[in-house]
Amino acid sequence: MAVQAFSDEQARVIVNLEQAYQVWMESLRTINDMPYNMRIKEVSGREYLYEVTDRLGTMKSKGPLDAGKQEEFDQYRAEKAELKDRLAQSRATLRELGSLYRALRLPMLPVEAGKILREADRMRFLGRQAMVVGTNALVAYALEANGFIRDAPDETMDFDMALTATEAEEDRPTLWKVLKEVDMTFSVNPERPFQARNAKAYEVEILSAPSRIKGQAARDKPRPVPLPEQEWLLNGRPIDRVVGVRDGEAARMVVPDPRWFALQKLWMAEKPERNPQKKPKDRKQGIALLNAVWQTMRHYPLDGEFFGALPDELKPHFEVWNAQKPER
Repeated sequence: MAVQAFSDEQARVIVNLEQAYQVWMESLRTINDMPYNMRIKEVSGREYLYEVTDRLGTMKSKGPLDAGKQEEFDQYRAEKAELKDRLAQSRATLRELGSLYRALRLPMLPVEAGKILREADRMRFLGRQAMVVGTNALVAYALEANGFIRDAPDETMDFDMALTATEAEEDRPTLWKVLKEVDMTFSVNPERPFQARNAKAYEVEILSAPSRIKGQAARDKPRPVPLPEQEWLLNGRPIDRVVGVRDGEAARMVVPDPRWFALQKLWMAEKPERNPQKKPKDRKQGIALLNAVWQTMRHYPLDGEFFGALPDELKPHFEVWNAQKPER
């Protein structure tokens, strides 16, 4: 088999980790959507209700304190206290399950990638504006396959994301804000403007299909180069999974349809401009993932209908794999 199935205990922890992460993220977002703080302050002998807008203590008045303002203040305090308690409890559960996930040696993300994804998810950037591509996506595919995918190299020192939004909206969070919230040392590589690096030399590369290049706000950065082959990764049904991180945390991943991802990898392995050192890994990942889809992801059929939807560039790669595919 191309996939070594997870044990019942491993599968149970994966399910519980996802549930705990969803509760934690929902609580975190709700708190973030609330005013930073609210205070009652006396000015010239009269009390006013103020909203604190940031951690620096910047305030704006909501008007003189009356019965309605007092009720608003009391309700805010009660709701925030309840949410903080819910957040603390869900955080403790998540950390416990994250430690179990790591102890069971399940597929994990690098620490830096986990930090970026959690922040992207908190800001609702993940999925709506970008998805994970590149080697890191194999972690999510392993969970979808319910097992370890054999012969698929998954170690990487960088992190690739592809833009998915079709139109830019200036009021949406930017990729640059996501990166800076994670690590203020991130800067754009002047020699490769589609890449950002932090002080630890961790690299984040931004890719885009030509049809999605206008989905990035004008002020955002890094700026991707449109690549026609990225269009293929927009097809099919994306996978959305919560995975473990090497530091015992968790992160949500949105990744392309595994069939299209695998075939794009096989195409990349033959691309003349591709770094020759990366081609063997591309080929191994593509074959291993297609085998895993064939044997364990029946909900992603590799049949005649799928073959008919493929562009001419990918059909030969499918035919070569199909002639040598393993038994189910």
